[in-house]
Amino acid sequence: MNYYAIKAIYTFEMARWWRTVTQSIISPVVSTSLYFVVFGAAIGSRIESVEGVSYAAFIVPGLIMLSLLQQSLSNASFGIYFPKFAGTVYEILTAPISHVETVIAFVGAAATKSVILALIILLTASFFVDLQIQHPIWMVAFMVLTAVTFSLIGFIIGIWADGFEKLQLIPLLIVTPLAFLGGTFYSITMLPETWQNIALLNPVVYLVSGFRWSFYGVADVDVGISLGMTLVFMAISLAIITWIFRTGYKLRA
Repeated sequence: MNYYAIKAIYTFEMARWWRTVTQSIISPVVSTSLYFVVFGAAIGSRIESVEGVSYAAFIVPGLIMLSLLQQSLSNASFGIYFPKFAGTVYEILTAPISHVETVIAFVGAAATKSVILALIILLTASFFVDLQIQHPIWMVAFMVLTAVTFSLIGFIIGIWADGFEKLQLIPLLIVTPLAFLGGTFYSITMLPETWQNIALLNPVVYLVSGFRWSFYGVADVDVGISLGMTLVFMAISLAIITWIFRTGYKLRA
């Protein structure tokens, strides 16, 4: 394992993130705080509780997960896309670093950034609502697994995209709507039965449900299924990345 190469790419990616702290940290924290104010204070004052949890506290795991998904995709996709755009990706591909090590470096940096941001948002949320974390180890586990999985998906998007417009296409048109419809602001048990069954086709439901369970012990679907679905998404993403490096898809001129 070429640890020096992994460390070099990882350090470079983290340094780039810290250089844009306003965009990469302050902006998403402020945006999420506005959700707490609008949905937690304004709407929460009209909804007493959901499944025994105050509405303001109920939406916190969903909002953290929403930010985690968006930032993981954004960090990983831009991280690999920019070397393609600048033409320096060929230096990485010809350097003495394996494909596995390349993925570990880029995805590891993207996941680290997302987890740090999620923890900052969690700390910020504690100033707005009274939070409970019944299963802290599982909370961290779901956070890390989701960050890694969506960083892998973001890595795929970054390789697939051949322009900045495509870089934003899937996150804006697919992932964000799925996140909003995935139980971020409500429990799917509040929906009519037909819509509950349709909602179960949304993969984000399982992520939000499992993450919310780690806070309050309540979930829309069994936590074991949530964990299993997260691992399935990760396995699919790894299979696609393996295929990309084997075939050179979008990497070879």
